[in-house]
Amino acid sequence: MARGEGAEQYTATLLAATVKPMKTEIKAVKPKEQRRDTQKLSVWSKLCYAFGGAPYQITGSALGFFLQIYLLDVAQLDPFYASIILFVGRAWDAITDPTVGFLVSRSKWTGIGRMMPWVLCSTPFAVLTYLLIWYVPPFEEGKVIWYLVFYCLFQSMQTCFHVPYSALTMFISSDQKERDSATAYRMTVEVLGTVLGTAIQGQIVGGVSSCPTEPENSNSTNITINTTIVSLEDTKRAYLLASGVICIIYIICAAVLFFGVKEQKESGRKTSTPPLTFRQGLWVIMSHGPYVKLVIGFLFTSLGFMLLEGNFALFITHALGHRNDFQNILLVIMLSGTLTIPWWQWFLTRFGKKTATYCGILWAVPFMILIVSIQSHLVISYLVSVAAGVSVAAAFLLPWSMLPDVVDDFKVQNPDVHGHEALFYSFYVFFIKFASGLSLGISTLSLKFAGYVTGECSQPEAVSLTLKVLVSPVPIVLIVIGILVIMTYPINEERRKGNRKLLEDLLDSESETSELGSSV
Repeated sequence: MARGEGAEQYTATLLAATVKPMKTEIKAVKPKEQRRDTQKLSVWSKLCYAFGGAPYQITGSALGFFLQIYLLDVAQLDPFYASIILFVGRAWDAITDPTVGFLVSRSKWTGIGRMMPWVLCSTPFAVLTYLLIWYVPPFEEGKVIWYLVFYCLFQSMQTCFHVPYSALTMFISSDQKERDSATAYRMTVEVLGTVLGTAIQGQIVGGVSSCPTEPENSNSTNITINTTIVSLEDTKRAYLLASGVICIIYIICAAVLFFGVKEQKESGRKTSTPPLTFRQGLWVIMSHGPYVKLVIGFLFTSLGFMLLEGNFALFITHALGHRNDFQNILLVIMLSGTLTIPWWQWFLTRFGKKTATYCGILWAVPFMILIVSIQSHLVISYLVSVAAGVSVAAAFLLPWSMLPDVVDDFKVQNPDVHGHEALFYSFYVFFIKFASGLSLGISTLSLKFAGYVTGECSQPEAVSLTLKVLVSPVPIVLIVIGILVIMTYPINEERRKGNRKLLEDLLDSESETSELGSSV
């Protein structure tokens, strides 16, 4: 008989003998294995939870791959103003993450949970503001303000959705294996969401072009101008149509999450008394060494991939010359990533999360070098895209799989501090988004210095060279720095399993106390 089971039976027998004269029925304490079985999540629950991650990735992939080229070639903003919109929008998004995380951590439990009200209330506003981002207003003055305001508003509403959803990982089950499994489901759906976002935006927008074929007759200048104007209007309508389809999917996924997932209230745990202030919470979290190292490491690696993502559409169009195939190349990257997510989940379970990080993220480096080293060839571009998708899958899965380990490690070392799970996720996203906004702003501004001409189909050679630097050498340096930092990350498989055992024992003891108290 296990030690825990013997203690449970002894306690139940002792209490039964003590209160027997009172003729009160005593409920037997559930064995540890039985309680643990009740924490298991069904496949349906995991799928419904996973669907909640799709809106963030669908809209994120559409904005990440297409917003820059949309602002430059469709809205026809100067690269300087486009860089301001991209930077300020991402920076504002970064600021709202810890703010919302703090507010979520102070939220009270309601009839539908603690995280779900945020998801439910933010959805309609997120959908409306996203739609208006892709609408070109019929005026020139104030157009920059239009995009800046609605981009920032959408990022705020998206944050109110995604930060509580990310923290929900800790509230769908207390079993780490179940959380890891649910995270794998989530990452698969999220990468599928990037495929869907890339496919919807790319295939609808890719069907029209604002670059007409040059006429043979040199005197037909008016025909060329009229064709360009008509084609530009078609492109505007295509972007708006794509955003409408994405908004419908956003609403459906939010509904599936809300109706299909039951948020679990932490039983037997008490929140900090008095609750920590925002500054105290930030200090406690940022003083946790493993969290700081994990955030800094993935900050650099994510920054490399985001820099690649933000400039890849322009790179394919202007540096490689695959104007009619860029949307298909992006789609191949996302499809490859989707198909390899389950393989990476198996790999990290078999060889450990740090090993999976090294192999998965560094896998992309040779192909990033190859794509800018050889002469442009469509078949090679597709092959490189397939290989790059493998690393995209690892970059999606691993940070979100390792963050719960850091939260568990924090709980073991700070058993008296509770209710701050959302802050761990929100501050991670804060640093990622702020840095990516800075990188995209600088990269778009660098195109202006290289001589990028808004709305033109042919760009100077300096633009092509700048795009090559932005999608290969710079991301590779960032990835290597990130890997070097992750090498110092102290939570290995042995420590992770030890933390899980300690938390399970703590949860078992708290459950026993709660059940005995309610029985008496």
